[in-house]
Amino acid sequence: MKKRELTSQQLIEAATLLFAHRGIEKTSLAMIAAEVGITKPSIYYHFASKDELVEKVFDYMFSDYHFELYFSVSDFNEQNFAEQLFQGGLRMFPEDEEHLYPIMRLTNEFMLTAGRGGHYGERVIMMQQEFLDGFRQLLQHGAKLGVIEEESVDSRAYLLALVIDNITSYMMMGIKLDYKKIWKEAVNGTFRKGGDPIE
Repeated sequence: MKKRELTSQQLIEAATLLFAHRGIEKTSLAMIAAEVGITKPSIYYHFASKDELVEKVFDYMFSDYHFELYFSVSDFNEQNFAEQLFQGGLRMFPEDEEHLYPIMRLTNEFMLTAGRGGHYGERVIMMQQEFLDGFRQLLQHGAKLGVIEEESVDSRAYLLALVIDNITSYMMMGIKLDYKKIWKEAVNGTFRKGGDPIE
């Protein structure tokens, strides 16, 4: 394949899969070039360095990772609040754990840089903060609707964010648990006493 026939997007997709299976550090530009059938120097037609390619992979992976994509506050009302919350969380879990395991591992590799002050740390923290703030705003909306106790909004919101994070981490490690049931318990624990909204 000639370098001009190859799109930058094809290189990003190939790099994403290789990074997911081998790790970022263990994947060379030569490996990526071989995967798409070009020479290593041809990659520089699209990207100035491996760092630039890694950054584009990061953007590619997280371009749709926004709270509103899973939990649109305007869709929540008093009647459907619990079900919308439950279904939104389920959409965040991969349907095919085995197939998506490598991608989840790469996601985790990016996430870990936040704790080490790496290049993507600030961006990862901003994404995580978006979900913390999103759950908080969502449960504040629930409190206004009268389905969530106002005095416990913050702690319940952060608990939901932590549960989501940990479920995906355990999935990535290949630990088999009933994640749907765990998320249901987390959602039910968010509401007033007197029965579980999600059966």
